[in-house]
Amino acid sequence: MPELPDIALYIEAMEARLTGARFGGARIKSPFLLRTVDPPLRDLEGRAVVDLRRLGKRIAIGLDGDFWIVIHLMIAGRLHWRDALAEGKPPLPGGRNGLAAFDFSSGSLMLTEAGSKKRAGLWLCRGAAALNDQDPGGLEVLTADLAAFKAALQGRNHTLKRALTDPRIFSGIGNAYSDEILHRAGLSPVAMSRDLTDEQVGRLHTAARDALTDWTRRLRDQAAGAFPEKVTAFRLGMAVHGRYGKPCPDCGTTVQRIRHSSNETNYCPRCQTGGRLLADRSLSRLLKKDWPKSIEALEQGQGPSAGRAHKVR
Repeated sequence: MPELPDIALYIEAMEARLTGARFGGARIKSPFLLRTVDPPLRDLEGRAVVDLRRLGKRIAIGLDGDFWIVIHLMIAGRLHWRDALAEGKPPLPGGRNGLAAFDFSSGSLMLTEAGSKKRAGLWLCRGAAALNDQDPGGLEVLTADLAAFKAALQGRNHTLKRALTDPRIFSGIGNAYSDEILHRAGLSPVAMSRDLTDEQVGRLHTAARDALTDWTRRLRDQAAGAFPEKVTAFRLGMAVHGRYGKPCPDCGTTVQRIRHSSNETNYCPRCQTGGRLLADRSLSRLLKKDWPKSIEALEQGQGPSAGRAHKVR
């Protein structure tokens, strides 16, 4: 799922191409994409783009008259840009992945979504209250001070992985960057938020700001002004996310993972969990003494093989 750095790059690229352009309408290929009926699409046509905002992981395109186009890409949704054509509108993306084209006087914003499960959504709304309903309300980490960060983090007692990825607690952080943040902070993904010391909360706050800022800058440098086309959760240069079985860049220990449903958490057991491998309770009871309790035990072949994932049910 595109997260804060990816959405920030999308918005920067759209600001350069859409600001002041007039909305010519949307060609919607999938009937399940549009989630609202009021205002009707025709009420937005002909209006100029006056604002672009990020609402968590959603992109909001503001038109004059306080109308808004809100797009949530979910896991596999992606945006693409096509310059305006003298002979007419660019064709809709072909194949099963094409969902819609949003036509402006400067060009067309194309929406695609890979896979058979179409989760991406489009909302049309008018007014501040309707737009606010699209915002999950999580804290903006990049502008929040330590006190606000601590209050949000410890308002509920969740694992750090859950807390960082809950859009009602923190804005724009998902599976990929939560792994990177926790690795930078040297904290376990299953540590409970209310168990953290003030020093650990401070480390997590700094790590979150640094990771999101650094990756936004990296992606901006890679795009070099072009519209971002290679949006992915797996980036070259990430420390642990998507690097199961590979060495931690800080200590060389093999990166481990926990799988839960379709999500995967990656972590370094030496940097983050004091050398312990993480397992859920049911799996630990099942394996009993065969479950490896340390990196050393895993490397010595005790318990399950190194190539097996630890599933959380």
